[in-house]
Amino acid sequence: MHALIVIAHPNPKSLTHSIASQIVKGVSAADKDNTSEIADLAAEGFDPCFTVQDISILHREADPTPDIIAEQGRISRADALVLVHPVYWWSFPALLKGWIDRVFTNGWAYDDTSSERLVKKMRHLPVHIVSIAGADMRTYARHGYYGAMKTQINHGIFDYCGAPVLTSELLFQSDPDVCLKSGEAIGRRLFPSSC
Repeated sequence: MHALIVIAHPNPKSLTHSIASQIVKGVSAADKDNTSEIADLAAEGFDPCFTVQDISILHREADPTPDIIAEQGRISRADALVLVHPVYWWSFPALLKGWIDRVFTNGWAYDDTSSERLVKKMRHLPVHIVSIAGADMRTYARHGYYGAMKTQINHGIFDYCGAPVLTSELLFQSDPDVCLKSGEAIGRRLFPSSC
């Protein structure tokens, strides 16, 4: 089984990157035949800006550009998609949101035409979301932020495409050791055991 782990943090020494490394470790530890690929959007220079060209792709007036086709290929090769990101303004960083905006295109992730029902095309791809929070759980609970994030991201993005969200984990940077252990545990349980 193959996991695509997408990271959206500009600092390679960040807790986000360390957690992603632990997820890779867990994927391998669960089964020696499992593989993983890290897509470090910042290091790779992914352009998150949604342009007029992207609008044409959305309306199916133009084909996706080579950079988008390459990202879609990475996702298509994966048996699981894992998003590891810090929480910025109670959501994804702009880099990750722009990746989704540009890569999850109409006709590839879903079919939305004015004459037919929405067709969800990603039902085969389990998604695991690992969010790293700066605030504590009390703050998230008091203001309903975590529930709002799950509605916006899990339902608003992934359910729209049909991709089942199997993990939606909120880790707190105030306890990095727990975050790292959680990352490895998430990696270990990404795929069913072959035993």
